[in-house]
This record gives sequence, structure tokens and C-alpha cells, in this order.
Amino acid sequence: MKADFNLESKSITIKEIVDENFQDYKKSSMFIATKKCDFKCLKEIGEDCSICQNMKITSMPDKKILIKDLFKRYRRNPITTAVVIGGLEPMLQFEEVLNLVSYFRLNGCNDDIVIYTGYYEEEIPEKVQKLKKFDNIIIKYGRFIPNASSIYDKVLGVTLSSKNQHAVKIS
Repeated sequence: MKADFNLESKSITIKEIVDENFQDYKKSSMFIATKKCDFKCLKEIGEDCSICQNMKITSMPDKKILIKDLFKRYRRNPITTAVVIGGLEPMLQFEEVLNLVSYFRLNGCNDDIVIYTGYYEEEIPEKVQKLKKFDNIIIKYGRFIPNASSIYDKVLGVTLSSKNQHAVKIS
């Protein structure tokens, strides 16, 4: 099934694309770094935002890319079998992320899509509900806590920075 014209013209503003990433998910993934963050993880605990592990991403220029072009780039790479959206805070540009997921699914790509968020499940129930209508969606929840113990996450197949973080396959 092909996406409708409305999705064909949609774009997403990002900071970076890594075509082959092996550190954020158990499968080779295209990593898409989103454009902004409110640094709630550090602000809530009174820490300086400069210690964020993703701080260097914030200084990268914004890049606006058509979702259909991102899809073509992903499909041309025979190595990647998943998409990871993170880097900063994807939930702050949720409509763009939702359009990306919709486009991939409507164009026959049912590969895993992993969304890294600093939010907890109970903070974003409406967004999670909208994503549940698509197959193979995984959300990594939880704030980064400096100097916290790391934890291996079985769903992602990787070690997360803070023991309060975890992933759930929501659909």
C-alpha cells in the first residue's frame, strides 16, 4: 500500500542520520537524531545540562528532510533492519515522528522502530496509544541519571545508562 499525498510531502527536522548503528539496538539500525531536547533529565535533579551525553548533538545544524527520502535511504541499505529515533527527545516533535512511522508502515516496511525517550510511560499515554496502532514499535523509557548504575535491557539487547530506564515492545 502506498502512502497518501499528505505523507508524501511531509518532512522531519533532524540533527543527524547514522546509516548503520550497532550500539542502540540489537539489530543493525539507521539512527535518526531528533532536533531538540528540554533536558528535563538533568533539570529535575538540578544538574548542569552540559553533562548530557547527547550535548554535542545540540550544536549540530538542523536538517529538514522529506520522510519519503529518508525511507528511500533506509531501504537502499541492505545492512539495516531497524530504525532508532533518539539522540535528543523525539516526543518533543511527536507529529513528525508519527508521520515517519506512518510512512514506513504504509509503504510496506514493517521493520522494528525504536524510540528512545526520557519520558516515563505514565507521562505520555496519548502518544503511546497513537503508536500502538503500528506493528513492531519499541519505546525506551526513562530519564538519564548521572552516575547511576547501568542496566542491560533484554528488549533492546544493549546496556542502558541508568537503571531506571527500560524498553517495552508496545506493539
